[in-house]
Amino acid sequence: MILPDNRAFCDTSFFFAALSPDDTNHEKAGMLLASCVEQNAVLHTTWDIISETVTLLRYRADYRIAMRFLERVKPALAVVRYDDSVRMEAEKVFKMFSRDRKISYCDAISCVVITRLLEGMPCLTFDRDFRSLGLVVYPE
Repeated sequence: MILPDNRAFCDTSFFFAALSPDDTNHEKAGMLLASCVEQNAVLHTTWDIISETVTLLRYRADYRIAMRFLERVKPALAVVRYDDSVRMEAEKVFKMFSRDRKISYCDAISCVVITRLLEGMPCLTFDRDFRSLGLVVYPE
């Protein structure tokens, strides 16, 4: 995998798979992460994803893994900040796509952040919704 501009947006499904050995995508996430390290890639995310990831790790993995994410992974991330205009646009995206697809509001926010603020940068995710929203996704 070669990341344009050595940067990517990371979703909860990627973080969870990378940190949880029981996840079916754990090995793939490890390979993606190794490629990012090799490329010196900057990994972007939002506070929404951080919140969702910590919660999922605590509920479906365990406390130690959730703390590892907070103490080791989060400090290395470029956290994208946004204003209410992104939330308003995300609401429109959610209304437009959620009738036919089960997308989360967090995914709608991510879509707007990626397309509007991050110039369509590729996403590291195992969530099919990102591809269905027209985003560039790794793994392909």
